Amino acid sequence: MAQNIYGVAIHDLQGKPFDLGGLQDRAVLVVNVASKCGLTPQYHGLEALQKQYAERGFTVLGVPCNQFMGQEPGTAEEIAEFCSATYGVTFPMTEKVEVNGDGRHPLYEGLVEVPDAEGYTGDVRWNFEKFLVAPGGQVTARFGPRVTPDDPALVGAVESALPR
Repeated sequence: MAQNIYGVAIHDLQGKPFDLGGLQDRAVLVVNVASKCGLTPQYHGLEALQKQYAERGFTVLGVPCNQFMGQEPGTAEEIAEFCSATYGVTFPMTEKVEVNGDGRHPLYEGLVEVPDAEGYTGDVRWNFEKFLVAPGGQVTARFGPRVTPDDPALVGAVESALPR
């Protein structure tokens, strides 16, 4: 069983402490993101999910990571500008972190224990891997990087995780 993410210390993209506890009553889609990846256009779909479900208790949480072929090389300011100007991102973004290896951020310690639809657990495989956390903290689903935000399985999982 994955640990509760709400007590994990992390900063937002501006370097201020980000209170994950403020999300405990929401369904949260945690996504490791990158600005220079072939999958970067998924930001469009992530923002669409955010807009569609935010009022029903849903939040996308973007987590920049530069561990996959250096595809998130920018500073926090460059990442914020790129996401805002290129994709109109309004969902919260954290500081850049490592999702794998000895430097793995504590946020990902429990997430990577959760299997995806094929039963895979362990290291994040690439940018835009997605973890769905239900209100209260249970990780209910994991989606591989190529599963797009509008995929029916992902949308269905989000809808079933929304607060009642």
